[in-house]
Amino acid sequence: MQYTSRQVLEQIYQHPALLSEDLQAIFEAHKPVSVSKGEYFLKTGQVAQSYFCLLSGIARSYAIDYEANDITTAFFSPAEIVIDVVSLFQRSPAQENIQALSNCTALQIDFVDFQRLFHACDAFSEWGRAWMVQALFQLKKRSVSMITDTAKDRYISLQAQHPHIAQQVALKYIATYLGITDTSLSRIRNELSKCRH
Repeated sequence: MQYTSRQVLEQIYQHPALLSEDLQAIFEAHKPVSVSKGEYFLKTGQVAQSYFCLLSGIARSYAIDYEANDITTAFFSPAEIVIDVVSLFQRSPAQENIQALSNCTALQIDFVDFQRLFHACDAFSEWGRAWMVQALFQLKKRSVSMITDTAKDRYISLQAQHPHIAQQVALKYIATYLGITDTSLSRIRNELSKCRH
């Protein structure tokens, strides 16, 4: 889905405390960028200097495990923030890669501009705290789901919440995200397909 720049920024920076002049200052701090399929928003070992509000396309973050396997840790869809929180805010080398799975367009805001706005605008810092709490909540929910839910339930949940990811992303990436093999995921998809007919 293709959103306009303003639609994406208004959706991402939703907070009752943010006034129209605050939003305008925030919007002006972003600049448009394109990342081609296969290219990286961030690579392991780099220190993140910015984050991105995704307009179109799909991206994923992944880490390499101790057996040199590529494990997907997150997907990013339009109107979401593409970010490595730890690298950006702790100014530390990234432990994950963030890669475009399709041609992506985004709005980029540099860390320096984010910091300036964060300290100058109380409402923006309120938004930042609220966003971080929500991100932490989602991370906790996912980590508990990996323990308590079956692989089938995790896939059904992904389908329900992010149908375009289930349809458009390669099975191998979805499988590692769910913590299962490609074969197991194919079997789950076949079972669900039979149930629908």
